[in-house]
Amino acid sequence: MSVKRKGCGDVGQETDNLFDVPDGLLPAGYDSESNGYQTAIVNDKIYVVGGSSDGEKLSMDVKIFDKSTGKWLIPTILGTKPVPSKGHSAVPVNNDRILILKGDCSAADCFWFLEVDTPYVREQEKLLGTDVIAWSKGVAGDGSKPVVISGPSGVGKGTLIAKLMKEFPTTFGFSVSHTTRAPRNKEINGVHYHFTERSIMEKEIREGKFLESALVHGNLYGTSIEAVETVTDAGKRCILDIDVQGARSVRSSSLDASFIFICPPSFEELEKRLRARGTETEEQIQKRLRNARAEFDEGKSSGLFDHILVNDDLETCYQNLKKLLALNDRTDANCQPTVKSFKIPVSHSISNKDRKILIHSGTSELGKESTSLFLLDVSSLKGGAPGRTRGLGIYAINSYAEGLDDIKLL
Repeated sequence: MSVKRKGCGDVGQETDNLFDVPDGLLPAGYDSESNGYQTAIVNDKIYVVGGSSDGEKLSMDVKIFDKSTGKWLIPTILGTKPVPSKGHSAVPVNNDRILILKGDCSAADCFWFLEVDTPYVREQEKLLGTDVIAWSKGVAGDGSKPVVISGPSGVGKGTLIAKLMKEFPTTFGFSVSHTTRAPRNKEINGVHYHFTERSIMEKEIREGKFLESALVHGNLYGTSIEAVETVTDAGKRCILDIDVQGARSVRSSSLDASFIFICPPSFEELEKRLRARGTETEEQIQKRLRNARAEFDEGKSSGLFDHILVNDDLETCYQNLKKLLALNDRTDANCQPTVKSFKIPVSHSISNKDRKILIHSGTSELGKESTSLFLLDVSSLKGGAPGRTRGLGIYAINSYAEGLDDIKLL
């Protein structure tokens, strides 16, 4: 497996020892002789990333050379492409993606993944009939796992969620849905809904960027993966209040979530609650009951949900919900993952072995040389395009001599 290339033709190989110095280190970052291109080999294909942009920063354009056919490929590129940087390096990971380390960027912007053979990419290749690659932003730590809460109409899940939001206002958050309808009076784009054009939303649905979507009264409504990831990025745990069909769509996506089904003690009790509302006609009640019966049966028997809670008594059910979410012994606080100041200089070196990547950063200030060592652990990645790739472990290392026995999580 290739680790790094100084130019388009100078290939570096995986080292036998992660802490071999200096032979185990491969130069990375901007190289004027290669015009800033960085390359990596995955599954007999050479991925060429970068190139001159505005004279100071390098683009994140991608070219593919298929060694088996000797031809260049023009892929369809999905996801949000990283903004240009002064330099970057490329490291193959797990034979299905390439880690891009951007130099001279903040910790929030220096880790990106170019997916080349993940399940999402393979599915998109079937749908589009072309070669596909996809960008995904890398994030340190796992983040807070979103919670999918489903249940038939009238079961009380809205009341349970409202109680959660009231008791833990900074712990949980809702994603902002998308819709193709026009904004109503005083509705704000990005607050009440993401208002978008139908052609754009249909295209993004085809590209797998939506967890679930539905056509309602001639307009599309849906929850995008990006909207959920934005809540997680803010350090909150995203709650998705969706029906069983929507939960099934989320389960088949790349989003790592917990699935909870709220059900009544019996279908007869559910009908009693619906009628007790006194707000709907008999026809509306019968329609809700038909839908509820289907959701009730599927939710309890399909294996779709991780947990099933019976809402016989509201307060008891709420306490059980808090136990599932590990909230009983904690006060309200958001879960913002923190990474101390971390920046990869344009000139750096890397060593890669067993999904551990050592970054050697040498800097010079006022005539003094200084050296920083960081270890990236990519063994427990989660998620991916079209959302975030989470699970990166970032560690500071005191010295080569200490190696893996003296590391500190950032």
